[in-house]
Amino acid sequence: MIDNVLVANRGEIARRVFRTCSALGIARTAVFSDADAASPHVAEADAAVRLPGNTPSETYLRADLLVEAARSAGADAVHPGYGFLSENAGFARAVIDAGLTWIGPPPSAIETMGSKVESKRLMDVAGVPVLSELDPSAVTEDDLPVLVKASAGGGGRGMRVVRTLGELAEAVASASAEAASAFGDPTVFCERYLETGRHIEVQVLADTHGTVWALGERECSIQRRHQKVVEEAPSPLVDDAMRAELFDAARKAAKAIDYVGAGTVEFLATEDGRFYFLEMNTRLQVEHPVTECVTGLDLVALQIRIAEGERLPAEPPALRGHAIEVRLYAEDPAAGWQPQSGTLHRFEIPGVDTEFALGGEAGLRLDAGVVDGSVVGVHYDPMLAKVIAWAPTRAEAARRLARALSGARIHGLRTNRDLLVNVLRHKEFLAGKTDTAFLDRHGLDVLSRPVADAAGVRWSATAAALAEAAANRASARTLGRLPAGWRNVASAPLRKRYLAGDTEVEVAYRPGLRLDDAEVVEATTDRVVLDADGVRRVFRVGRYPGLVCVDSALGAVDLVPVPRFTDPDAALAAGSLVAPMPGTVLRIAAAVGDTVAAGDPLMWLEAMKMEHRITAPADGEVTDLPVSVGQQVEPGTVLAVVTPKEQA
Repeated sequence: MIDNVLVANRGEIARRVFRTCSALGIARTAVFSDADAASPHVAEADAAVRLPGNTPSETYLRADLLVEAARSAGADAVHPGYGFLSENAGFARAVIDAGLTWIGPPPSAIETMGSKVESKRLMDVAGVPVLSELDPSAVTEDDLPVLVKASAGGGGRGMRVVRTLGELAEAVASASAEAASAFGDPTVFCERYLETGRHIEVQVLADTHGTVWALGERECSIQRRHQKVVEEAPSPLVDDAMRAELFDAARKAAKAIDYVGAGTVEFLATEDGRFYFLEMNTRLQVEHPVTECVTGLDLVALQIRIAEGERLPAEPPALRGHAIEVRLYAEDPAAGWQPQSGTLHRFEIPGVDTEFALGGEAGLRLDAGVVDGSVVGVHYDPMLAKVIAWAPTRAEAARRLARALSGARIHGLRTNRDLLVNVLRHKEFLAGKTDTAFLDRHGLDVLSRPVADAAGVRWSATAAALAEAAANRASARTLGRLPAGWRNVASAPLRKRYLAGDTEVEVAYRPGLRLDDAEVVEATTDRVVLDADGVRRVFRVGRYPGLVCVDSALGAVDLVPVPRFTDPDAALAAGSLVAPMPGTVLRIAAAVGDTVAAGDPLMWLEAMKMEHRITAPADGEVTDLPVSVGQQVEPGTVLAVVTPKEQA
């Protein structure tokens, strides 16, 4: 029997495993980097061991430190979570060699499936349909388009779509560098790219007695940068006949490598029902909650019981209802998915029935790695949480999930929340047309458009101004009883200006917090009620240094107060390119004096485990390049200055 589990991971997945351990009466041991010292998963553990440093290579990727942490804290088992060393055969062996129980598949299975090249060859022999591997040096015009893929790892890292031969060399070099950084293995290969494929995967579970379950399929076709953002079970594409074939192929894959534990066999499917093996993830998947919802099973508990030697029943339970999960990221979809960092002042999802656990017959589940006040740093993936809705029908699950997200209070960081809401409400999503080209086909500019329209922004700004005025009166040291907005020239209204994105909004109100076009029913420091044209709306206002966040049924609006006076010394030189996020300069492709065209790459930044290309904003000449390779930069740091062609 396992008595104490060390989770060799962080954030949301560590909290998820701890939830099950607590239910099973198992002690919980956490590990944490310096950046994660205040993380919720550390506070929830029975014991926590510091891993000195911040970067993954210093901390969560150090097998020796993790094994030593388990020993020092008295843990007798290790759960790897996902990411980091979860699919590292060397780590699994180190855990086993230390006399600890490994809650995962045999190292040999991890090793076999860890190489996408070798695993495809094995699956072909086992009778599982595969897409043929292409040597990057042998790709021809007839093979295009192709997908360059890292042989190790996953999560969309080390992947590039290539549509012309001229792009191939750079894509291979870039994917290889990213794979080496993320997984320690620069090996890449190519395969034929299906523009409108469907990403279908089968959850498998196998015990040490020869029983292999296929626990239903999930569809994960809506992706950004080849990383999933919306997942659901079951798939709207799969009928009973296709399901039987998928399950048979998944079981063959698991049996071919003597698999034990939880794993996922991933396929790329076409609209006519054909499917091809992509890879097998030898770990628990990020999207496992949707399978838990429709099966009623706790997959982490089953992982632990299998590791203890328990036998699975002969057949898995029948599926029930439909579940949809979305991944909430601190990122800006409209700006090339730029990750965001900083303090998350408030994190509140309305209507949550359960956290990290199964609910009743239907409901809303939240698996989050953050709480109010969490700091999102630059060293790790920017996922904040997973929100999961389970209902009798797919349409009901989508509606409930969209409603919860639109009503969420997420203050301090820009997120992909509006994109997720727009996807869940899109007519093609509701019709089940969710292939891998969904975001490209419908356009990020449309899908990431804020839920709040221009009128919603204007009313939110009005509420922000009234709440600020109420706060000023509440905190006034003298004459606090004067009506808010009082002034000695009553005919002139007070004015406040805010930036909503790039749009400036001006609000005017009169003494006593009176408006010309609406009745102010209530105005306090954090709540404003307005009645316009007979419609009464409630606005909840969160005020932070340099930021005001307003939530209402019209949509969430983030506002930056515009100061009445600005510092002229803070102005940047024309043509300056500034760092959009904290990161490290990986490569520089230009030099001072170079002539560049709009869109030409100038350099690459690495932030939150992904590469981000910085390009020239216009035709011109590079007149300044004040950074160097390896330099750490903060948001707003000038990276380069491109003087427009006519000025140069």
